[in-house]
Amino acid sequence: MDDEFAKLNRRINPPRVIVDNGACGHATFIQVDSVNKHEILLEIVQALSDLNLNVTKAYISSDAGWFMDVFYVTDNRGKKITDEETLGYIQKTLETKVYILNSMKSSANLIPSKDHTSTTIELTGNDRPGLLSELSAVLADMGCNVINAEIWTHNARAATVIHITDRSTGHAIEDPDRLSTIKELLFNVMKGDSDFKTPSARMFVSTSRETHTGRRLHQMLLADRDFERHNDKCSMEPHVTVLDCSDRDYTVVTIRCLDRPKLLFDTVCCLTDMEYVVFHGTVITGRLEAYQEYYIRHVDGFPISSEAEQQRVMECLEAAIERRTTQGVELEVITEDRFGVLSEITRIIRENGLSIKRAEIRRNGGKANDRFIVSDVMGNGVVDPKTMEMVQKEIGGLGEEEGCGMKVEGNNSSLLLSTKLPKEKHETRTSFSFGNLFKGRNFHNFNKLIKSCS
Repeated sequence: MDDEFAKLNRRINPPRVIVDNGACGHATFIQVDSVNKHEILLEIVQALSDLNLNVTKAYISSDAGWFMDVFYVTDNRGKKITDEETLGYIQKTLETKVYILNSMKSSANLIPSKDHTSTTIELTGNDRPGLLSELSAVLADMGCNVINAEIWTHNARAATVIHITDRSTGHAIEDPDRLSTIKELLFNVMKGDSDFKTPSARMFVSTSRETHTGRRLHQMLLADRDFERHNDKCSMEPHVTVLDCSDRDYTVVTIRCLDRPKLLFDTVCCLTDMEYVVFHGTVITGRLEAYQEYYIRHVDGFPISSEAEQQRVMECLEAAIERRTTQGVELEVITEDRFGVLSEITRIIRENGLSIKRAEIRRNGGKANDRFIVSDVMGNGVVDPKTMEMVQKEIGGLGEEEGCGMKVEGNNSSLLLSTKLPKEKHETRTSFSFGNLFKGRNFHNFNKLIKSCS
């Protein structure tokens, strides 16, 4: 009877998404109204993140069985979205996302997989220089073609999700013996010579739906307890507080940190995977600073009850924010996709004394588009320009052998190297800078803030 009532309620109150450019002078206004369901906030924020929209302000409310969120978003240039086709696509995407979630009996945070079937590899283990190079070399030796991959490192730990196909067939690898051999070899690479922690490895053939990669990497590092620090804190880390709000039976979480793309997704993902529900929230950014305030309870309906649990929430949120803020030089390599090219690129990076701290590997339409954030072997984000020039020259040589175009970019506070190709537009990347954090502001007046977009 409860299930039938929920279905009736969804029919009477279908999800509604409003996208408006007239409500604010400097951002696009998005409002989402729907029957409330667990993880719906994460689904909406994830969709905005995947659409490469930056959330400058947000107001969240999900009491009394109803969900209402307001977002002010901009594009990557900090401008409101003016293209009508893009606005329509945003609205349709959000409506579809909410409708599918409300129609599901369980909230597994699933998205459609790629058109082709692939084998998914998930690995966690000790971070060290040359790790991705060794992994890609093993896969190449085993005749595995890397379709997409992403690797994150944090606090001496590494997690990666890799999608592979068989080199000869172009389809998923399903032979149990071959999969077992690949898994064993990759496990040994992740283990290395250290007994600090036992690595984990999981392989499976992708089905019609798969977990969002960003969320999966957060889950893997959280399970690997990367929030347990093995060194002293530095001054650039986020500031997180967790306090009781006994008069309203909530726990209040506040976050102050450097603003960046996907920050809202990372914090909401962390709270959701720790099985907390956000009932009210406020997000405000400005001058490269971000402030987030959440009123939360555990999924069982109770607020946080102990200081130990408060401390764990603070540590996990700090780790979730830091995972995507690796300091280093950003490289972008674009070339023709061919078997083994990832192994060659990562080998060149390793042989020049650089360590890959984060990477996104993409294959689309016969092109390989790989992004790396690298540091020196000691973890320093500032890399010797001569080293970068050598990496650029050697990777560029791979492109010349294949007769294809290639672009390599380095980016940090003291370095910007690039190769401009004929008839190709060069993209300029800006680096982050740190400012003073918010001081002395009162963000508790929710009703007053929601009426203003400035």
